[in-house]
Amino acid sequence: MIGVLILAHDGLGAALLASASHMLGRVPDNVREIGMTGADDPEAILERARSAVRELDAGGGVLVLTDIYGATPCNVASRLLVHGRVEGVSGMSLPMLLRVLTYCGGGLDALVEKARSGGTEGVVHMRDDCCSNAKR
Repeated sequence: MIGVLILAHDGLGAALLASASHMLGRVPDNVREIGMTGADDPEAILERARSAVRELDAGGGVLVLTDIYGATPCNVASRLLVHGRVEGVSGMSLPMLLRVLTYCGGGLDALVEKARSGGTEGVVHMRDDCCSNAKR
């Protein structure tokens, strides 16, 4: 099983994880979340994240999800990456997280692609005829 580490601003990661857990009916054992505020020392967060990666890696590797590319959580995550062992995807959304948690039993490279496709396919232009079964 691939471990999943969420690094995000303040309560965003915790909120997404809570929503995903509600939808899946459980809190996955292979997931950890670290929220960051402006007052946090990035070096201290990096040490917590390194510890979480060690704890989560049961042999299949770890996928690190961050909210915004180039922001502090992403910059911390970039220091964890080891090709083929610890991979990162930025732009985390609920559709992305649900896809990751559903498919984390396969390989790390495949999970990276599932995360990316969950993120892109989760963005849909809603039109007035998109939900033909919805009552108006």
